[in-house]
Amino acid sequence: MKVLITGATGLVGQAITKVLQQKDIPVNYLTTSKEKITSEDGFQGYYWNPSKGEIDLECFKNVQAIINLAGTSIAQRWTPEHRKKVLSSRINSLRTLREGLEQSKNSEVECLVSASAIGIYPDSFSEYYEESDNQVDDGFLGEVVQKWESEADTFEKLGLDVAKIRIGLVLSKDGGALPKMAMPVKNFIGATLGSGEQWQSWIHIEDLAQMFAFVVENNLSGVYNGVAPNPVTNTKMTKELARMLDRPLWLPNIPASVLKLVLGKISTLLLGSQRVSSKKIEEEGFSFQYVNICQALKALYSSQEENVPASVEA
Repeated sequence: MKVLITGATGLVGQAITKVLQQKDIPVNYLTTSKEKITSEDGFQGYYWNPSKGEIDLECFKNVQAIINLAGTSIAQRWTPEHRKKVLSSRINSLRTLREGLEQSKNSEVECLVSASAIGIYPDSFSEYYEESDNQVDDGFLGEVVQKWESEADTFEKLGLDVAKIRIGLVLSKDGGALPKMAMPVKNFIGATLGSGEQWQSWIHIEDLAQMFAFVVENNLSGVYNGVAPNPVTNTKMTKELARMLDRPLWLPNIPASVLKLVLGKISTLLLGSQRVSSKKIEEEGFSFQYVNICQALKALYSSQEENVPASVEA
């Protein structure tokens, strides 16, 4: 098996690539930067430009599965220009992939596994969302994810099995949300956000990478929630971070009104509440390595501490 990955040089893409290489599965990857193209044994880069519909058709050679992670980061102020870029980057990436695959005449590709997001679920303190729930958030996130998944489904017309993994809050010490959450705590100014009762459905990056590989290897199709089995409230997340970093929490909650004033509509990412189930992927036979937030944070920060002396000595 050979896998083609878009977004392979990003945080999640690097983790997935590492898992696939550990399984001796060669990877082709697409990049919009010609400077990032490398040619190594089992890791070959190719150029594409989804905004112009350009793609090197050689990327599909001997490929049996495609993992799509491409899309502009949503964690920036939602100006009209950025909102347009968030949506178009996801649609154009999938469209360019599909048209390229058709042109390549590759008949070996069996499946597409595309990233998605739990932002499709409406904000709720009480609901416990499963993949079968048809409710869609009526805001920007709901619109983006719905159109993103619809575009991924067009690959079914080519005879591919299509799976969509709705990713939650990814925990990694190397990037994403966690370092930004940890910074104020480390600097003794950590605080719960809003009421603190909003649910945060998280996943350790190693589990997420293994999940993508699992879906590819088992040729699964449909929607799967990319979250760990035990979501936590923002209060719980903040307290566990403080405990792990050995810092006190002495500031009062930061009011939702203040966050909305400072951040605008992007504050939805901090105040939105989605409690999401991982039951479906577990029923397929997937086992999580990190099932609770204490265990996940300990693994991340313990490994970080262990790596510090080694880097200093070097």
